[in-house]
Amino acid sequence: MRKTNTEVPESAWFKSSYSGGNETECVEAAFTSAGASVRDSKQPRNGLINVQSAVWDDFISSLRSESLS
Repeated sequence: MRKTNTEVPESAWFKSSYSGGNETECVEAAFTSAGASVRDSKQPRNGLINVQSAVWDDFISSLRSESLS
């Protein structure tokens, strides 16, 4: 993973459905052709991190199985 300023359309970004609606969210994600991009929702212009599809899939699977510690 590396921090980059790659352009992702604003309409592609989303917050988790588990995020609170009171401006406390801190992370947004967007699906890209290479996988996913992640950024700080409070400072979206400070760059983003691109994650390859396989890595993103492993991360999501870990969250769903609660195997992260």
